[in-house]
Order: sequence, then C-alpha cells, then structure tokens
Amino acid sequence: MDFTNKTVFITGGSSGIGLACAKYTASRGASVAIFARDKKRLAAALADIESCRTGQGQKFMGYPLDVADNAAVERVMKKAVKETGDPFILVNSAGLGGAFNFEELSFKRFDDTMKINVYGTRNATAALVPFMKKAGGHIVNVSSMGGFIGVFGYTAYSASKFAVVGFSECLRAELKRYGINVSVLCPPDTDTPMMRTQGAARPKETIAIAGNAGLKTAEYVARAMYRGLEKKRFIITPGIPGKLIYFIKRLFPALPEMLMDRTIRKVQRGG
Repeated sequence: MDFTNKTVFITGGSSGIGLACAKYTASRGASVAIFARDKKRLAAALADIESCRTGQGQKFMGYPLDVADNAAVERVMKKAVKETGDPFILVNSAGLGGAFNFEELSFKRFDDTMKINVYGTRNATAALVPFMKKAGGHIVNVSSMGGFIGVFGYTAYSASKFAVVGFSECLRAELKRYGINVSVLCPPDTDTPMMRTQGAARPKETIAIAGNAGLKTAEYVARAMYRGLEKKRFIITPGIPGKLIYFIKRLFPALPEMLMDRTIRKVQRGG
C-alpha cells in the first residue's frame, strides 16, 4: 500500500492503537490528521508523529473533538479536509472500554459506551464518506475480540463492539460501488493507556478469560491492521490466538462458551 501523498484520518489518535497507526503511516510517507478530546494529549501525540516524518510535504494536524457530538464531528471533519486533503484511510479508533458486573453498570456508563463506540464510528464515517467517494479509499472500524464473542463483564463494551461489526458489514456492501473498502479490526487485549488504567478494575472472571488471548502492543496491532488492509480483509484479528478464537466461534459456536464457563467456574470457586 502506497501512502505517498495520501492523507490518513484517525479518531482516538492521541494514544493507544490510534497513535500507533498514525506513527506507522507517517513513517510510510502519509499526511496524518488525528482527533481526540484531550488537547494536551493531542499536542504530545503530534510531536511523536512528527518524529516519524519521511518527507517535507507531509502534514500533521490535531483536532480536539468528541466523536459522540455529531454536529461537532461534521464541522471539524470539514475543516480537517480543507486543511489536509481528502482522506485515503479513515481509522475509527476512538473508544471507551471497561468491564463491569452488569448489576454494577450504571445507565450513564452504558450510554457513554454506546455513544462513543457506536455513534462515534457512525458520525466520523458519515462526515467523511462524501469526500472519500471521489477517489475511493479504506475505512477501518476498530472493534474487538469482544465484538464477535460475548465475554463476562462486557455487557456494555461487547454490545457496542458487536454493533460496530454489524455496522461495518452493511457499510462494506454499500460502499463497494465507490471503491471504498471497509474493514473491522478485532484485537485482543492491547497494552494501551486505557487498558493500564482500567485493566486491574475488571471483574476477576473477565481478567481470567482475556488472558487466554494474550496481551499485544499497540504497535503490533497497528502493523497487523495495515497488513490486513493491503490484503483487503474484512475481519482483521491480530495474532494467532485471536484468529483461532474467531474461526472456532464461527465453526463451533458452543465451544468458546463451554471453555469460558469452565474458566468462570474455576475463578468463582477460588481457583
């Protein structure tokens, strides 16, 4: 995939997987526009991205943005297109994680998760598709392994990530006529600031189940994502364990449930 003279837009681009994707594309010659809520993180992330520059013609821009605010998304995205050019790739990486026992999950947390993870993906996509139709490109929506297999503690997170997969599957069919490819990135637990902040607070059952798929670095996930784009894959699952779990879930759907139930019982017995 040639990124020279191309522009990449990344929501949630100030940290984690989004930042790793931005640095990778910058190192391949792309101009990069990142979007995030925290202005300080944006500034720090832009400095990191700038260090990956390979040519003088590249542009690196950061825009404060809450992707759940549709009016703001439309306004800011139009400004970004005007300043950096039409996006060749859109990576919808902005997200809200966290795992809770359902009875301890507040309505507000559930609502925030859906607004950021689902509506945020929809809002950025809707704002940019009209510009991407001119020359085609690629949209990557970041889901999770929790987007194709329901996991203990993820009643909000998995619900949102399942929705992202369904949204992407429909979108893929609609945008093919414009030469726009759509992919879904489904990483396992990834070593990001969000994971480091929230990981230890997850239910013990969630931690035990997630450990079966291992922990990946954001850089590993970003490289796997771009390899998947080059092959125009729809579902991109970084790492061998993730790929195995995905195919087992599709071919033998009862097996992952049985294995998870076994892990949950063991944890609840104090094992």
